[in-house]
Amino acid sequence: MLGETASIEIWVDRGAVHSRRRDLLELAVAYGLIMLVIWTPRPWQRLLWWVAAIVIAFIIALSFDGIQAVGLRADNFFCSLWVAGLALLAAVAAAIVAGRLDLLRLPDGPIYLVKNYWAYALWALVQQFLLQCFFLARLLRILKSTGSAVTAAALLFASAHLPNPILTPVTLLFALVACRLFLRYRSLYALALTHAILGITIAIVAPKPMIHNMRVGLGYLTYSPPHSSIHSTQP
Repeated sequence: MLGETASIEIWVDRGAVHSRRRDLLELAVAYGLIMLVIWTPRPWQRLLWWVAAIVIAFIIALSFDGIQAVGLRADNFFCSLWVAGLALLAAVAAAIVAGRLDLLRLPDGPIYLVKNYWAYALWALVQQFLLQCFFLARLLRILKSTGSAVTAAALLFASAHLPNPILTPVTLLFALVACRLFLRYRSLYALALTHAILGITIAIVAPKPMIHNMRVGLGYLTYSPPHSSIHSTQP
């Protein structure tokens, strides 16, 4: 706990030059754009995705504190790798249960698995970066307590997965744990790996009528099942 507290204090001190008003504005703009992308129909969604990506990248660049500060560091990777190990054990257990319930949808070999899910693994890293280094970092400066900041970040993260009935509660629980672990280890890699493992597991074991191919927002509501039996995960 002492190490976590010191880490939080250093992070907040580095952001002392940012006013609460600026942090709130950046949060509102970024989250508003994310929700707009999620709930906008195609083809406008693709255009808004690029607008959101450029705006958020610009905001991050203006307040970038360096690779080490944002969690892209290797020194604590092995210390935090146990989290991914637990996720892998949970994935195996879920696959066994899904197999017995005839819900398991295994890809056709490791090559197909890599081909279908490598982009999702990268997207998991991007999501962890946004959750920890964008939203949590600003909420720690805005709110009075670490617990409030972690809870607020988790709620924002989970609400971006509405109305998916599986992803919403899972992401809420995961974000609560992931934020605490990030404040302790200050490393994104193990969390991104854990995110990817859990996401891929859900994609291959969750009931199709409920998961809608991992879609969220308007995409979940308008989802139409394809004819083929195995489909790639869509972010």
